[in-house]
Amino acid sequence: MGIMTKHRKSLSRPPKKTGKSSGNSGKQGNSWLYGGHAVIAALANPARQLRRLVLSLDAEETYGDRIDRALATGGHRLNDKNILQKQEIEALLPAGAVHQGIALLADPLADLDIEDIIGQTAGQPQATVIILDQATDPHNIGAILRSAAAFGAAAVIVPDRHSPEITGVMAKSASGALERVALVRVGNLARTMELLKKAEFWCIGLDGSAGQSLAETDLAGRVVLVLGAEGSGLRRLTLENCDILARVPINDAVESLNLSNAAAIALYERNRK
Repeated sequence: MGIMTKHRKSLSRPPKKTGKSSGNSGKQGNSWLYGGHAVIAALANPARQLRRLVLSLDAEETYGDRIDRALATGGHRLNDKNILQKQEIEALLPAGAVHQGIALLADPLADLDIEDIIGQTAGQPQATVIILDQATDPHNIGAILRSAAAFGAAAVIVPDRHSPEITGVMAKSASGALERVALVRVGNLARTMELLKKAEFWCIGLDGSAGQSLAETDLAGRVVLVLGAEGSGLRRLTLENCDILARVPINDAVESLNLSNAAAIALYERNRK
C-alpha cells in the first residue's frame, strides 16, 4: 500500500470548549485497583471517589508514608482502611491479580468525549493524541497509557465496540498512568478523526507498507498517532482518514511489533522532532 499524504493548511473551525470536569472514560466492570503504582496514583487523584483500601502488613510498611502523601495530594479522607492477610486480599480480586499486598475500591473516573479532549488541548501547538484501532488487550492499552504519560500525550482514544473494559488489569499495566492520561471511548473513529482534523490535528497512521519511515515524517505541530491491531493493522476506513502514513522499519524476520512497543517508538520519534 502506497503512502497517502495531504498538504498541511490552516483550518478555520475552532475547537469546541466544554465545561466538564477532568477524568477518564470507559466501561469499568471491576472497580478494584491493585498494585502499588496504580493505587498510589488513584489516591493522589482528586477526581477519584475512594471507597475502601486494603493492605497486607508488609505493604503497610512499604507504602504507608506514600499513602499518606497521596491522600493529602488528592484531598481525600479515607475512612475504610483494613489490614488483611494476602489471601484475603486475593479473594477480593480477579484470579491471578498481582496485587503487591495493596488494593483500592474506587468509583470509575468520569467519562470524557472527543470534544473534551479538543477543548483541553486548545492553544497547545504540540499536542499529541493516540488512536488505537481495534486494540483488544488490556495489558497493551495499559502499557500505551504509561508511554503516553511518559511522553506527554493528552489522550488515548479507542472505539467503544470490541475494546476492553477499564479494570484492575489495565490500571496495573498502566502503572498509574490511568489517572494522568484520558482514555476516551468513541462510537465512530472516522468521525473522531475528522473532528480532530478540524481542530488542526494531523492524523499520522502507522502502516508497515508505507513509503516513508517515521524518522522521515514531519511530526511537528498537533499530531494524532493512529495505530492498528498487531498483524491486521489499520482498517481501510481508518487508513483513508489518515493524512500521512509512515512505518517503523523492522527486520524482515519479524512480521510486526507489539502494539505497545510501536506506540512507544512513535511517541519517542514525535517528541524527538
